[in-house]
Amino acid sequence: MAEWEETLRRHPNGQPRLMGVVNATPDSFHRASRQQTTEDAYDAAQSHIKNGADWIDVGGESTRPDAAYVSPEVEAKRVIPVIQKLSSQHPISIDTRNVATATKALDAGALMVNDVSGLRDPAMMDLIIERGAAVCIMHMRGDPSTMQHNTKYENVVEEVASKLLGTADEMRDIGHPHQRILLDPGIGFGKGDSENLALLSAVDELRGECDYGVLWGTSRKSFIGRLCSRPDTDDRLPGTLATAATAMELGVDVLRVHDIAAHSDFFLIKRHLQMARRGYA
Repeated sequence: MAEWEETLRRHPNGQPRLMGVVNATPDSFHRASRQQTTEDAYDAAQSHIKNGADWIDVGGESTRPDAAYVSPEVEAKRVIPVIQKLSSQHPISIDTRNVATATKALDAGALMVNDVSGLRDPAMMDLIIERGAAVCIMHMRGDPSTMQHNTKYENVVEEVASKLLGTADEMRDIGHPHQRILLDPGIGFGKGDSENLALLSAVDELRGECDYGVLWGTSRKSFIGRLCSRPDTDDRLPGTLATAATAMELGVDVLRVHDIAAHSDFFLIKRHLQMARRGYA
């Protein structure tokens, strides 16, 4: 087993691993996370690492609702210098749906491909299997420009789990190690609030018989803003931490978040409270 593989599953104490978001973009949905130079993106990653991130997820294309398409050339120009500076220091994930960008990122030292399109391009699956990389397979209907136009499902948990497990099982059957596969239900990607909440209550259904790892990306998302009446993403950290608490309760393996320090502190105090409660049991 590669040394980094253990960081694809939650800590032995039950705490999810933390993946720090680095957006090398001018237009990601959370303004405070936009890093428009290599130096700024590198500094943001260093802050995440210092504060306890297990992974750094570097992306060069915003996939928020109605986001504009970014060419692989522009995307690579944004992310590859960042990955080259970071990959010798820490496990790096490339957040991309483009095979060309993923190839360059793996060449630069990235260990995981985080594909919001769920490996829609068969060449992406081929690349990951060939390189033996880790992968996060996310569920999304359509693409960022269309995904919120159809958010109704007959049974969202069943449909999302079936799609993700089908792709994961295909990779496993070809011989890709199941320990290197994470499944992400795609919160906010082609789902309404009720669908998001249903998926956040259904971790076991996503794991399947192979017990795949599960990743959540709930950080500062719109459903939190709507439920809490917080239209500004700057005001959504408390709601985000509520999802982190549930993630720990349900055994989620990895949380992709903007605020590593806040999550590290949250989980530290939660563990201390658990130990104290056991001591008085």
